[in-house]
Amino acid sequence: MSTTGYTLGTGPAATLAMAATPSAATHARRITSIDALRGLVMLIMAVDHVRETFFLHLQVSDPMNVSSTPPEVFFSRLAAHFCAPIFVFLTGVGAWLYANPPSGTPRPVRGFLLKRGLLLLALEATVVSFAWTGDFPLKTIYLQVIWAIGLSMIVLAFVHQMPRWLLGAVALVIVGGHNALAGINLPPDHPAYLAWTLLLHRGWAVQDAVVNVRLTYPVLPWIGVILLGWLAGPMFSAQVDPPQRIRRLVGLGLACWVLLLVLRGFNIYGENAPWVAGSDGVHTVMSFLNFTKYPPSLHFVLMTLGGGCLLLALLDRADNAATRVLSTFGGAPMFYYLLHLYVLLLSYHALLAMFGANQGTRFGAGPDQFWVIWIVTVLLVPLLYFPTRAFARYKRRTTREWVRYF
Repeated sequence: MSTTGYTLGTGPAATLAMAATPSAATHARRITSIDALRGLVMLIMAVDHVRETFFLHLQVSDPMNVSSTPPEVFFSRLAAHFCAPIFVFLTGVGAWLYANPPSGTPRPVRGFLLKRGLLLLALEATVVSFAWTGDFPLKTIYLQVIWAIGLSMIVLAFVHQMPRWLLGAVALVIVGGHNALAGINLPPDHPAYLAWTLLLHRGWAVQDAVVNVRLTYPVLPWIGVILLGWLAGPMFSAQVDPPQRIRRLVGLGLACWVLLLVLRGFNIYGENAPWVAGSDGVHTVMSFLNFTKYPPSLHFVLMTLGGGCLLLALLDRADNAATRVLSTFGGAPMFYYLLHLYVLLLSYHALLAMFGANQGTRFGAGPDQFWVIWIVTVLLVPLLYFPTRAFARYKRRTTREWVRYF
């Protein structure tokens, strides 16, 4: 979710306030770094969504099949792995910042989290599912990342007042321990199947009905990630000096990656798809980095959140044209998310109508034309930037309550 609800704002009054209070100025730059990272992962996310629009006839499994997945597809998908964990983590950070604004007067956060979480669930089951399928009325509702974020926010609404040590213990047990249960599969007729699928396994919640429901993002590990974000929130308070915060972020990022290298290097624990030596160096690296996303394995989280912490440290005091563009996308995340999905939906059906199905029943790029995915993504950036910027500006100046949710 956007951090604009707790930034200092822009304009002459904000400039004077920041000049008078250096800590406030530092805090404003710090919030910009969060929006910039959110914007970066959202643009990377677009690569994967373009792939799922124009390259869907060549499916990518989870974890990926190293022997049959071309390296350019593998590494594009690998980059997209960073999006959901970083976004969920920053959602937790954003919730803490909302509850603890620079003014020093705490704000109640339960209602804020509940309303946003419920809205995300409603959006996932309606306009987001339609954007993915184009079916009206809907035949299948896909409960994906927006669902996982919404449900995680609802859980955070009820547990955020627990002692920090207890929240930390719960988060670490969830993120680090759920792999121990990954081998347990329940049949659809088992009384615990629905709850188990909701928490830890992909599957059908409703099947062979007028409207089917597919759970594709098991939610339990994402609850652990949002808790980690909430616990990291104090690092971004105005009371923490930038050098200290940067050292903490770098330390956390490197610690995640060192632990990952040890666990993965010896195939000890945390990923149920062990790496093996490949036919060449590239395929060996691919096997080493081939982590499970559904649900996110411990190795998956260590890789992505470790990288996220290092990027936050890098962006902490950056202020240039690139970070301002990224912050624009990151400042209106739900608007951008819905906009890019519907642009892709309309583009796909327009091209299908003009050129017909050239890949079985679908229109898409050929097996050796993955470069088309990158070009389409690059062209999308300016197309999406200007409406997103216009909405972000409107969001900053309006008093309409509903706009804050986008």
